[in-house]
Amino acid sequence: METAETGSGDAPRLAASRVFVLAKGGEPLMSCHPARARELLDSGRAVVARRAPFAIRLKHRTRAGSAVGGVQLRLDPGSKATGVAITDEHLRVGSKGRTTVARRGLITIELRHRGQQIRGGMMRRAAYRRRRRSANLRYRAPRHDNRPRPDGWLPPSVRHRVDSTMSVVMRLRRYAPVREIHVEQVAFDTAAFAGAIPSGALESTTSTHGGSEIREFLLAKWKGSCTYCDATGVPLNIEHVRPRSRGGSDRVSNLVLACVPCNQAKGTAPIEEFLSDQPARLERVIIQLRRPLQDVAAMNATRLQLVKELAGQGVPVHAWSGGRTRWNGDLVAAVVPQGKWAGSWVGRIAVRTSGQHRITTLTSRFDVSHRNLRLLQRADGYAYGFAAEIRLSERHGPA
Repeated sequence: METAETGSGDAPRLAASRVFVLAKGGEPLMSCHPARARELLDSGRAVVARRAPFAIRLKHRTRAGSAVGGVQLRLDPGSKATGVAITDEHLRVGSKGRTTVARRGLITIELRHRGQQIRGGMMRRAAYRRRRRSANLRYRAPRHDNRPRPDGWLPPSVRHRVDSTMSVVMRLRRYAPVREIHVEQVAFDTAAFAGAIPSGALESTTSTHGGSEIREFLLAKWKGSCTYCDATGVPLNIEHVRPRSRGGSDRVSNLVLACVPCNQAKGTAPIEEFLSDQPARLERVIIQLRRPLQDVAAMNATRLQLVKELAGQGVPVHAWSGGRTRWNGDLVAAVVPQGKWAGSWVGRIAVRTSGQHRITTLTSRFDVSHRNLRLLQRADGYAYGFAAEIRLSERHGPA
């Protein structure tokens, strides 16, 4: 798959637990297990139709004579890479007779974009043109301001992300019976990122910036690892490079991710003092802090265009906000018998395999054992909050 063509030169990385299956006429059928695919190939009932992604074609079975339930194509667009997953759903009856919808991942793909390489090529071409104009045609004025741009025009380095994603989508639709497309439609507030964050937004669980956009942006910027020790897979705190006690601001350019030990060890010390024995890391952190918001701008520019082109594929397209996975969570009641968080609490739950689940209330967030939790309401895809009551005033209008 490293050399597989996608129409734009990208090389996707594929992880498949199923094999694509095509009917006799080339129409897509439901995928099968690799062992079943080997059996069909060994018995001569199927032939290899494509190597990457691997697909087989049945010799005798037609689409009309097959049961095709359909699958869902799910997209998670990104600036550097786009995640693609094919899933199917079926009903499952539990031990108590309750019917639930079970979703199973069949194939996952990571499509790595090359927008930076395209941008570099465009910059070199522009430099060649400027040199040629200044050396050979000094009398000729620049014409870049006179060139009209049609509606929906995007720079080639940005347009490439939409085209490469659409190329993969159209290819997968030839090998899988896609009946729905789900895409994450992310929108970042670049003005808020460049300016100061409202006071208390980082600690507030009801703030969109503190709970979703700022944290997700920092996770992408620092690659989900601690800035000071590169630790991954551990809880990461939002940390101020220049402490607020020393005049530091809440601008994103002053925020990093740090694990709990590094966050406590740094305290209110300046970063130059904390990383004095690691000059290479100090230089790298400072350069990363000054990196412009190019990735954020690229995501904002392509999100609507991608959804618009996906809608032209002839299948239902469902878009959701990037914060939905962050906000969704079952509503639970927790009764903590002792300790710092002793008392009764109600909030959203984030399930963990250790049995110590993270509960988020209106004022705090802490871990609770599963033995002390009681389910109140399943997540329904919406976030709920509280606001002051709106009263009507005869003299001054709405109060």
